[in-house]
Amino acid sequence: MAGGKQTKYIIVSGGVISGIGKGIIASSTGLLLKTLGLTVTSIKIDPYLNIDAGTLSPLDHGEVFVLDDGGEVDLDLGNYERYLNVTLTRDNNITTGKIYREVIDKERRGDYLGKTVQVVPHITNAVQDWVERVGSTPTSDHGRTPDVCIVELGGTVGDIESAPFIEAMRQFQFRVGHDNFCLIHVSLVPVVGAVGEQKTKPTQASVRDLRGLGLSPDILACRSAQPFEEGIREKLSMFCQVSPKQVFSVHDCESLYHIPILLRQQGMIDVLTERLRLAQLQIPPEIVAEGETLWAQWREFARRRARDLDETTIAVVGKYTYLADSYISVVKALEHAALNVNRKVKISWIEASNLEEATMQKDPLKYHEAWQHMCAADGILVPGGFGERGVEGMVLAAKWAREHRVPYLGICLGMQVAVIEFARSVCGKPGAHSAEFREGCETPAVIFMPEIDRTTMGGTMRLGSRVTRFQDTPFARASTIRKLYGSVDEVSERHRHRYEVNPELVAELEAAGLHFVGRDVETGERMEILELEAHPYFVAAQYHPEYLTRPLGPSPPFLGLLLAASGQLDAYLAGEGVGRAVETKLTL
Repeated sequence: MAGGKQTKYIIVSGGVISGIGKGIIASSTGLLLKTLGLTVTSIKIDPYLNIDAGTLSPLDHGEVFVLDDGGEVDLDLGNYERYLNVTLTRDNNITTGKIYREVIDKERRGDYLGKTVQVVPHITNAVQDWVERVGSTPTSDHGRTPDVCIVELGGTVGDIESAPFIEAMRQFQFRVGHDNFCLIHVSLVPVVGAVGEQKTKPTQASVRDLRGLGLSPDILACRSAQPFEEGIREKLSMFCQVSPKQVFSVHDCESLYHIPILLRQQGMIDVLTERLRLAQLQIPPEIVAEGETLWAQWREFARRRARDLDETTIAVVGKYTYLADSYISVVKALEHAALNVNRKVKISWIEASNLEEATMQKDPLKYHEAWQHMCAADGILVPGGFGERGVEGMVLAAKWAREHRVPYLGICLGMQVAVIEFARSVCGKPGAHSAEFREGCETPAVIFMPEIDRTTMGGTMRLGSRVTRFQDTPFARASTIRKLYGSVDEVSERHRHRYEVNPELVAELEAAGLHFVGRDVETGERMEILELEAHPYFVAAQYHPEYLTRPLGPSPPFLGLLLAASGQLDAYLAGEGVGRAVETKLTL
């Protein structure tokens, strides 16, 4: 612990409605603390009974985010990693299922010595022990014990399933002490009526409910479409029993990257410093300097987001396009790459099944609109997914990109459909398919990995960080994707898949021009990265590079896609720079 002090805890709760933005407030607060040189970690508490997010549908819960250790977690942990530039573990995501399993396992072993096991104190104690254990575990950031741990309470105050966690935090404030516990309550100030008057009653009611459960907010972060009208901050202060300086207007702004700037302008750092006595922490001068540099770079990054930059259109051909949160890391990776090459990205969402002939028969308008969007795009991205729906549409997207020399990036399933398409169209194997969808197909271009458990679903895929080695061949050594990675010999990226490219077809595919430039280090037989020869940019990866994107450090495959789609790739690889005079290089 920094200076021998106990880790300080910031709890972020939400009221009025779900999806109000607790994750962004938590991430932004953590970023501001990092700019002071503090070491920050985060915990997300999800009150569902699932052990983890791995079996949840993206259309129901949004993206499943994968960590280095293979943990399948809530998408908010992706926000924490991106904003805080830390590597989290599966223990940074607490679910009701994890807590109850831990307590029941202890009961079965006899750890409770015959006592009646109850929600209070056994479940609530387990939650507190978990939070304190993670909060005192050294992070990847300098290997230091966290100065601050930010805990986001999922759900909304008043939810039945959240009650044990609220009670646990009520007790936890006394366990760690007043100076080490701060509660930020995120609420809504809606605009009602024809005159557009901001209403404070929902926030008042939410705070009243929270107080009734034994927790009092130290900071109110109020979401609204517009900045506070005159008198709103004072009214909230009076009825919610907090100082006016502790009430923050988190109104809509140019982008989410401006939220930390908005909070800092309103004095968030001063409030947290006073409330948690942060000035007492002893931070090495060189780390304080790093924090100052981070803030300067973040402000530059946000400034670019607000500038009138040239626009590049990327068609995302997927299966879950009706809910953008299903691909939130892909969206962020595209944004990060675009802003780092001085462009704005416009995402053209295309439901893959709308590209198929069956849609032409049922709904010609949808079919023609989908193809019109794809034909107009500067680049095409096919992300990961499971199940057969839309796969033929993805194959058609890969075919269009290959034949019309449109920059293409395939991720996981996007790599597999590129292989299927190439085997069919170039290698003369019309029966090529994936064993996932056609188990007895004539040419299994994609097969089930032999070590994967077929009997259960949760946590049985090839998960987490794995090393890919670039091949020692003339094409691989000179490949575009290897150059984008800095001409290294190996890269470590995160995986989430059960199927792989059939190694028996590799020689024939490579002879026809589809090169597998990266393979796994364990066997050398698992295809990880492909690149098509004689194409402006046709790259695909079995892993998910979007999981490691950072605002100030974009993912190389995404960077290549944006560079190629905006006509800057050759100049970039030649060391000539990008965009219209980049004033500050955004690297850490």
